[in-house]
Amino acid sequence: MRRIDPVVQLLAPVAVIAATALVGTIVSSSTETYVVNALVNVSIVVALYLFIGNSGVLSFGHISFVAVGAWTAGVLSMPVDEKPAIMPNLAGFLTDHTVGNIPSLALAAAVGGIYAFFVGLPLMRLSGLAAGIATFGVLEITHNVLRYWEKIGPGLNTFSAVPETTGLLQAALGAVLAVAVAFAYRRSRFGRLLSATREDVAAARAVGVSVYRQRLIAFVLSGALAGFAGGLYVHLLPLNTESVYLNLTFLTLAMLVIGGATSLWGAVVGAIAVSAVDSFLAEAENGIRVFGWSLDLPAGTRIVVVGALMALVLILRPAGLTGGRELSLRGAGARRLLTKFAR
Repeated sequence: MRRIDPVVQLLAPVAVIAATALVGTIVSSSTETYVVNALVNVSIVVALYLFIGNSGVLSFGHISFVAVGAWTAGVLSMPVDEKPAIMPNLAGFLTDHTVGNIPSLALAAAVGGIYAFFVGLPLMRLSGLAAGIATFGVLEITHNVLRYWEKIGPGLNTFSAVPETTGLLQAALGAVLAVAVAFAYRRSRFGRLLSATREDVAAARAVGVSVYRQRLIAFVLSGALAGFAGGLYVHLLPLNTESVYLNLTFLTLAMLVIGGATSLWGAVVGAIAVSAVDSFLAEAENGIRVFGWSLDLPAGTRIVVVGALMALVLILRPAGLTGGRELSLRGAGARRLLTKFAR
């Protein structure tokens, strides 16, 4: 059973991703966009889980790495002749070069990881409320630099000329890649050491674990995944700096909390479930018909509902829908089912 559990813990999230992608093939093109967005959200939330879930340290700043990844992929993949119109003040070395889709995603991951490294050098010594406030400060700095420093950022403009190459297949493969990286990290020596610091920092230090080093490693890897997800995001929808700011920070943290912050399974389930609710409410804000009934919700309802759901989960089930545990075959029902198939 112990040998089978790790396989289940990897394949279960992958199966949910595959099922979600399959749904995207049988719905309308407008609904398919929501499905693709949900799969991109999986990559973002898994990046959050890799650091927050394994370290127990809260971060409000991870969307800054998504923003940096989106900026990197957007600027570098935009056609050269389109850049002057959208970003007239862009620095020359960024104006004169363009790359393809896959290289832009790789560079987005690299820049996200590098940015996370420099941010993490001072911040990974912090814990608790101090870490949350400091990382929120990073989000504010990143947002304002990209918004107002037009030599390197889009300013108030939208990345409207970026090739829209993130479809169902690429979003699903990106989500599977994020899950595989997070799974491999959690089962590695580094992941186990970081989990030990989450459970008891003093005990981990007493046996020689460098809490700072382990947190920094996870922070950098998480930043790289977030940057990669940002690359997927900018190749899906025309983005501006507001698209990767407070609303996305709130929604992705809600996904992680609702699913279960300390499990990869919870991160994937939470991302898909909350994305489905959010997409339905976004449509309802524009007016839809449900079973013959007209539903027209006021603007902002989606954030109110997701916030209420998160509060409800924290009250009734603080560890999230999955209980903060990975899917396992060690339960009695699972053992009976496995024995039945073995016969």
